[in-house]
Amino acid sequence: MSAVAESLAGAVARARGKALPAALRATFEMMLIDIAGLCVAARGAGYVRAAIDSWEASGGATAIGHARALDAAGAAFVNGTAAHGEDFDDTFEGGPVHSGVVIVPALLAAAERHRIAGTDLLFGMAVGAEVMCRGSLVAPKRIHQAGFHPTAVLGAMGAAAGIAAALRADEKTFASAQGIAGSMASGLIEYLAEGTSTKRMHPGWAAQSGLRAVELARAGFDGPRTVWEGAHGFLHGFAHAADGAWERLTGDFGERWVAQTIAFKPYACGTMIHPYIDCARRLSLSPGSPLGQGSNGRGTGRGSTMNVDDIASIECDTAEGIVHRLWEPLAVKQRPPTAYAAKFSVPYCVAYALLRGAVGLDAFTEENARDPAIIALAQKVRYRVDPANPYPDEYTGHVRITMKDGRVLEERQPHLRGGHHEPLTRADVEEKFRGNCAHGGWDAARTEAWLALARRAFDAPIDLAPFRG
Repeated sequence: MSAVAESLAGAVARARGKALPAALRATFEMMLIDIAGLCVAARGAGYVRAAIDSWEASGGATAIGHARALDAAGAAFVNGTAAHGEDFDDTFEGGPVHSGVVIVPALLAAAERHRIAGTDLLFGMAVGAEVMCRGSLVAPKRIHQAGFHPTAVLGAMGAAAGIAAALRADEKTFASAQGIAGSMASGLIEYLAEGTSTKRMHPGWAAQSGLRAVELARAGFDGPRTVWEGAHGFLHGFAHAADGAWERLTGDFGERWVAQTIAFKPYACGTMIHPYIDCARRLSLSPGSPLGQGSNGRGTGRGSTMNVDDIASIECDTAEGIVHRLWEPLAVKQRPPTAYAAKFSVPYCVAYALLRGAVGLDAFTEENARDPAIIALAQKVRYRVDPANPYPDEYTGHVRITMKDGRVLEERQPHLRGGHHEPLTRADVEEKFRGNCAHGGWDAARTEAWLALARRAFDAPIDLAPFRG
């Protein structure tokens, strides 16, 4: 019986002979646009500067928006870190896992190093994202529960798969690269304790790990074929599980592309918070709502005219599976210690949406994270676990506001906006990209040049040199 890595290698080889759906190419064009905008938006941030300054090796690969060219591993690390840094990147529902911030930086770095053909670049991105997305379904929720970040650990495996596919590695080399990547995979979720930046580096580290794993395998270094399912393998180490639904990873691979359903984010925070934000925004802006009528000015902002003094409490039904990341410790989530920690707080994001409206990059400044009005409202937000919640198959939202005069205002949302039920359009993603580029200081000419690049990126070898600096 073939090992999982060998089965995956065979599935990838068979998929190469089949035409990719046009919708899949469209998804990865949008992903190129989205990831580049996020890299530009974050290019002036301290954590991105630290990522560049700490990387010793220069070379011929592009850190998007930066003058200094790095070696391929360095470019993959910096771009992956920058793209994920503001938590504004794509998500695969059902995982959850962020594939774009690993796969795009990894494949772009490999493409620059090896002058990969456009068609092979697209195939590599599709394979890499598919491995990450499908891998997240093998043992749902178990990786998070074990204390690891799924994007980080699955990212190394996906990046190795995608780069091996793009470089047309043989099946033995592909399987060995998987085995090597398994020993490079890492990423703890202890960042939640203090809102520190280690989560930001997880995709970058995974991207460069996948690149190094493939280069080692191509040079003759071997890795265990049983890396996924072995007694001391990936599932045992990162999910604390003995068996997984491996057919979800390898079954019909290349015949059905789940990566086609990847969701693009409208808000710059944890994905599962988005439906709660939508509910809060509808409540604050709905015609005839007491929250949308004139107020005495206390607690109002750009998004609504709410009098927060009239609110007695706010309760949200939620899934048990997200409580440990987005709700607890409740006192900390109601008063996040840093602006970055606020991105993973439902109470803060609901309060911000009620007071200010759209939860974009500006929502997560240190000034806003300490704003007395936002914090006061966040402290009124509580949760109730709904045992029937469909997470992780669907990401739902619910906000129930009880006013001091006894009135109750309530909104529910059964799915993620931006996901497969209600996807963002190409125009939506391009508008987001332009906003992120403006935030990061790119002029209109360079912004439009990247949009033009995305349209032809899979037709010929890619040249990223014009996007340095």
